[in-house]
Amino acid sequence: MSPAASPLVSISVGVVVERHKADSPWVDFVWRGIAVLPDEPAAQPWTVLREQDGTTLFYAGSATVDLYPSETARYRDNLASGSPSIWTVLSPSEGAWPYTLTAVTADPAEGEGFTEAADNLVEAVPMPEVLREAIERFVAEHHVEREFVKRTRRRADPEALARRDHEGDRNE
Repeated sequence: MSPAASPLVSISVGVVVERHKADSPWVDFVWRGIAVLPDEPAAQPWTVLREQDGTTLFYAGSATVDLYPSETARYRDNLASGSPSIWTVLSPSEGAWPYTLTAVTADPAEGEGFTEAADNLVEAVPMPEVLREAIERFVAEHHVEREFVKRTRRRADPEALARRDHEGDRNE
């Protein structure tokens, strides 16, 4: 989304992250987003929610799912996919925790765009029912079907690659 555009609706959510012991000589732990909570809990970011068998669940913090009228087709496709998802994005951090919660989105294309930075951890997690209903209402209210316009090709110039005589090349 362009930085100049403002979302019409912003929905606050909490993000749950899992850390489990890696079976690797190169890294100690594997991190991934596993859930989005429809409400922000009163807990501080990086609060331990549960520890069990080498796996720890953390409340990573809160973020907002921003909804834009220009992206309703993507939200609609996400909802129609059979398993609507929210994309969580964790970026490397130099602080006390190895990652910071960077973004949360319902737009599949935006979620995919976050994967271009190879260090980001981007996970599609199940969309909570309350969030799904809010996004469905937003799409129903703001979606405008846009006609697809296919660009027409310009005809190729058959002489474009032909040998040309230049002024200095003449043997007179």
